[in-house]
Amino acid sequence: MSVIMGTAGHIDHGKTSLIRALTGIDCDRLGEEKRRGITIELGFAYVDLPGGERMGIVDMPGHERFVRTMVAGASGIDFVLLVISADEGVMPQTREHLEICTLLGVRHGIVALTKIDMVDAEMLELATEDVRDFLRGTFLEGAPIFPVSSVSGEGLDALRAAMAEQSRRQPRRRSDLFRLPVDRVFSLKGHGTVVTGTLVSGSASCGDEVELLPSGRRSHIRSIQSHGEGQERAEAGHRISLNLHGLSVEDISRGDVVTHVGAMKNSRRWIVELTCLKSSPRGLRHRGEIHFHHSARELAARLYFYDRDRLEPGDTALAEAHFSEPVAGVFADRCIVRAFSPLRTVAGGSILYPLDTAPRRSHISEAMRERLLSLPEADAETRISVQLELAGRFGATLSDLSILTDLGGKALEKQIQAMSGKGGAFCWDKDARCWISPVWLDKLMERALAATQVFHTKNPLQQGMAKGVILAGMGAGVPPKLAHYVLERLLRSGKLIAEGELLRLPGHKVSLADDQQALKETLFKAHLATPLMPPNHTELFAELGISARQAQPIFKLLVAEGALVKIKEDLYYLSSVMEELRQKVRDFLLAHSEITPGDFRDLSGISRKNGIALLEHFDKEQLTMRVGDKRVLRGRSA
Repeated sequence: MSVIMGTAGHIDHGKTSLIRALTGIDCDRLGEEKRRGITIELGFAYVDLPGGERMGIVDMPGHERFVRTMVAGASGIDFVLLVISADEGVMPQTREHLEICTLLGVRHGIVALTKIDMVDAEMLELATEDVRDFLRGTFLEGAPIFPVSSVSGEGLDALRAAMAEQSRRQPRRRSDLFRLPVDRVFSLKGHGTVVTGTLVSGSASCGDEVELLPSGRRSHIRSIQSHGEGQERAEAGHRISLNLHGLSVEDISRGDVVTHVGAMKNSRRWIVELTCLKSSPRGLRHRGEIHFHHSARELAARLYFYDRDRLEPGDTALAEAHFSEPVAGVFADRCIVRAFSPLRTVAGGSILYPLDTAPRRSHISEAMRERLLSLPEADAETRISVQLELAGRFGATLSDLSILTDLGGKALEKQIQAMSGKGGAFCWDKDARCWISPVWLDKLMERALAATQVFHTKNPLQQGMAKGVILAGMGAGVPPKLAHYVLERLLRSGKLIAEGELLRLPGHKVSLADDQQALKETLFKAHLATPLMPPNHTELFAELGISARQAQPIFKLLVAEGALVKIKEDLYYLSSVMEELRQKVRDFLLAHSEITPGDFRDLSGISRKNGIALLEHFDKEQLTMRVGDKRVLRGRSA
């Protein structure tokens, strides 16, 4: 693991000079920077620490016109070196840079009081006290202040030692999701396109296939460098450059993210937690347009608050950010909000749900909003549980959950398997590693049962319903594997009963009204009266004074109960008669090898018309097989 330190502070307070004095590296590489004597672009340096580790340094511009560049650099740092000159003291960009670091979640740092060679001892003491007062109430309250001179070298050894100590204290990054936010892109003669950035998580190796988001362009890593040295593999926490194959400089912009193919996803709306700065001259309006900074990316966005029309200075609230173009992020990433006019930093916060699958604001309850706001401090199980519930009725893949929780792959899989063991999550597609929340699984099961109940109510004479009817009842677009997973759980739990191809609720029984029961008995007796010559339906219905529509469900019930066998429309035979006929046909074929319609008429005493229908029925049952005008026993045709 490596650590990145970033400088912050007002223009001309000596940040670049201090880095040069500490490392021997001049971060101002542009001709314009050298002519004007100010930092315009991000500068990069490094220092070797005791123990052999190398700490990266990002030198950020201090001019107010380059705050967007400062935000891009600060997004990847672990701790800050706040630089304040002893002769000028705290200035506007000192305050804004410290506010930005606070909003970006930086929680550690040290202070360098520069240019001490330009003030006397009394002035230095006053400047030190002013800085302590300024830092009171910030994350740097009580941080060590190191008076230094980049000219004479006074105080530099003590500052180096403090930097090394801060480096040792930084926590290890958790996620193994490889992503490199691009803060610089250029072409190198003989090599092609090169991108640089701070590798915020994960790792990559030469030859890896990568994807550039939001464009989706693909490439592979030709080579990797860190601080001018080639290496085969890059680890999180390092400043690195990647030589990308097949891409031009025009294909890439600052703020693009290099990641492994399919590891991350674009989105046009995020759920975020925002805090408006106390120092902001005014609050943020609901539906208001803002500049949204995420990592090295800046884009236009509109904010929609859940419970208010305005976020006042000092307040924190949940909001939905809608972007002008796609953007890719990960849970717990930090963001900065800047107002359009005047252009200044007004708020910042944390990304809570960075995928388009988030439910609309009106569908998120107050209780869920509270759970969302507590997520940054929640344990892994809670984080997975909340995000899986928010993912909705189709759930989320393990890859999506990596984005939604910022948990490393092994830790995520171990935790969700543990949750599965106690019913906290369910895997409905093992191949695609798709998981669903128990809340949504229960809802899908309830919908399936409700669809079954509706069917029973509308069709009281049917013993059950086909699977397709229940699957459709779960709602449009439910993936087939998920629908069948829900159905299997209902069957295993006994909430649904399977009888052959039909499904029913456990308590469902065919219910007949008195007149329907009488009709059932009458229709059955009519078939019993002439078993080999079933009644003509038109004549029978006219005699009974009923319609075919009234009789049809009764016939379906008699077939379902096994009393009758449907041969074709308007022709039914008693089940007992059909069994006798099957046996006669089988015996005849075993003795004679083949049977004609005439043979069947003589054998059964049934008219030729009905006899042909019965023989065709036996073909469908696969008892017989037609060969020309004759039938043979299926399986014995040779």
